[in-house]
Amino acid sequence: MGATKKPAKATPPTTTQKTAPTTGVTGQDGSYLAELLLEKGYAVHGIKRRASSFNTGRVDHLYHDPHTSGRNFTLHYGDLGDTSNITRIIQQVQPDEIYNLGAQSHVAVSFEEPEYTADVDGLGTLRVLEAVRLLGLEHKTRIYQASTSELYGLVQQTPQTEQTPFYPRSPYG
Repeated sequence: MGATKKPAKATPPTTTQKTAPTTGVTGQDGSYLAELLLEKGYAVHGIKRRASSFNTGRVDHLYHDPHTSGRNFTLHYGDLGDTSNITRIIQQVQPDEIYNLGAQSHVAVSFEEPEYTADVDGLGTLRVLEAVRLLGLEHKTRIYQASTSELYGLVQQTPQTEQTPFYPRSPYG
């Protein structure tokens, strides 16, 4: 009689860490989102514009020395107006999810610089979507696009629903 094989012990499923680049990470909502994602175990790749001032006060407490292992928050310089830069970051990170909160979000500035506002807020979103498509990540990567109530402008109904018509009153909206 041959020995009977015992069934192999099932190994518990391994959980893989989700990776999420987040534009606008130095803003109020972006920094809160980064905190939430880190609490949930994500590797967060914050993307911020290069500027003469660091403007990282809202995320300084999340940052760790890049030479330290086990860090889950990485800060990248990126600009939604630069296709190659955004594509390079997405290719490097290979994200599971992308959170696009980056924008030129000042209504008054949108009147002073309407073309820049449209480039960053409108075409910047297109650049993120196109990078995901060109890199072949469209079946792997989920994208969250933040927006603004300024799209509704002079509100025609309260509360707004998915059917509420847009009535923007500024280039930002």
